[in-house]
Amino acid sequence: MGAQGDQPVIRCRGVAKRFGDQTVLHGLNLEIQRGETMVIMGGSGSGKSTTLRMLIGSIPPSEGDIELFGKSIIGMREGELNDIRKRFGILFQSGALFNSMTVGENVALPIREHTDLDDEIINIQVKIKLELVGLREAEDKYPAQISGGMKKRAGLARALALDPQILFYDEPSAGLDPVTSAQIDQLIIALSKQLGVTSVVVTHEMDSAFTIADRMAMLDKGRILKVATREWYERLRDMPVSELDDLSEDERLIRQFLRGDADGPITDRQSTSGYEQALFGDDRPGIQKTPSVEPTRG
Repeated sequence: MGAQGDQPVIRCRGVAKRFGDQTVLHGLNLEIQRGETMVIMGGSGSGKSTTLRMLIGSIPPSEGDIELFGKSIIGMREGELNDIRKRFGILFQSGALFNSMTVGENVALPIREHTDLDDEIINIQVKIKLELVGLREAEDKYPAQISGGMKKRAGLARALALDPQILFYDEPSAGLDPVTSAQIDQLIIALSKQLGVTSVVVTHEMDSAFTIADRMAMLDKGRILKVATREWYERLRDMPVSELDDLSEDERLIRQFLRGDADGPITDRQSTSGYEQALFGDDRPGIQKTPSVEPTRG
């Protein structure tokens, strides 16, 4: 993690985003230090994907400011923004590989587009990036010939092609079995340590979040409830029931999300919105509420 006092590599101040009359994000303040892994989490519709799209300059905020590497990207000219984009890589949820290209050609693409290196040097760079993600043997295979986990790793190798200072991950564990998901998590940790990159991970997978995070930010209905260390979130998740009376409403909501509990502010909010009544009517059947399972990974 960056030393205390260092300028944040990413800074959001008073960021809001509206689509027409709908406000999907408001009052976002967030600083991410050089070299740390920040996990941004929340349920569906919480604003995670919108936040990611604004951080990479895909969509502009309606209000506020976003700085990358100490420069505001708001209103930045496309050429200058593209120079900023060369300094970060993105692992999309699907891997987003080009099916008509081999794995090696996919990784080589950003190098060919943004550098003047000759083919021999590019081929060496491709092998290095694939080796970093344990995929060098798949260089000549097409995306249709490899598994979902391998596609994620190939997408990560491509994200690393230009030696980025920041890596953005969009639901890196989505659609993967638990073992493959754990392998991707360990790869994220290893790359952060080996390369010193700043990692921003958008996810709702709690096992993954608690494995990779230095700090975590919880989003709910477009606002950040808490930015804190992983240890703070672990203490809240594992807090004895006898101590819950002292928690704020936001902390109760966060705890329910972290544990996947059936009862709590999130489900209470659904009930008061008339959701259950719309589904079952006034004579809705009783639903057996069972405690959440313990996290499968520490």
